[in-house]
Amino acid sequence: MDFKNSIKDYYKREKEAIDLMNVDEINEAMNLMLGAYEKGATVFTMGNGGSSATASHMVCDFMKGTCYDAEKKFRMVCLNDNMATIMAMGNDIGFDQVFAYQMKALAKPGDIVVAISGSGNSKNVINACEVAKEKGVKIIGMTGFGGGKLHTMSDAHIHLPVDDMQLAEDAHMIAIHMMMQIFMNYFGSTCGHC
Repeated sequence: MDFKNSIKDYYKREKEAIDLMNVDEINEAMNLMLGAYEKGATVFTMGNGGSSATASHMVCDFMKGTCYDAEKKFRMVCLNDNMATIMAMGNDIGFDQVFAYQMKALAKPGDIVVAISGSGNSKNVINACEVAKEKGVKIIGMTGFGGGKLHTMSDAHIHLPVDDMQLAEDAHMIAIHMMMQIFMNYFGSTCGHC
């Protein structure tokens, strides 16, 4: 089977999608992240499915990649990484509360939450963002499609306006890697394997 044309088409759509991302919005999100770093505030990340992997990957890249040999580190926590906690809360309280419950316990004014949802309407992400707003936590929303409710409640956006979940997830990961490298250079750090 010859998949070459389909492969080329996907790459073409990916390149076109990346060009739709708003550089000013990404810059705004990066400045929120930098402010949290400078204050020693905590940056929380969260997402479902593929976006949960992106949320976890972001913490890895920022904790190690941007700050490997820098004295000061990002303070970051991925809310979907503790599966025992997620399963207990999902079973006993409800899956729509798995992130909100943790935000109630952990978040403080001045913290940041990076909320990743392709649709922008994931109920557990929205519930956590509502708690974040109540606690004075700024929200960076990473979305696709029309952005959903998350787009409207975010303080900064990394939005990909395309109706394709895989393109949105790809672009979110590219944005995270881009931010990681920019911060790594800004801090004068190395990533530990370069």
